[in-house]
Amino acid sequence: MFPDGRLDVKNAATYIGLSEKTLAMMRCEGSGPKFIKLGRIFYFREDLDAWIRSGRVSSTAQQVRLVSAS
Repeated sequence: MFPDGRLDVKNAATYIGLSEKTLAMMRCEGSGPKFIKLGRIFYFREDLDAWIRSGRVSSTAQQVRLVSAS
């Protein structure tokens, strides 16, 4: 992690338990966490946490966002 809290793609994927390939697909679809491109792609930990929290549900009957298996 960088001093400002940025995570590169590899570390962001590890942090949220997805593959780098899945994160790339989600960036293309616009369905994943917010990111910033400064030559390379970075994620802020607070954006990853917010994205995870946004998918919380209170029962299995609720629709859950689909994440491809990788």
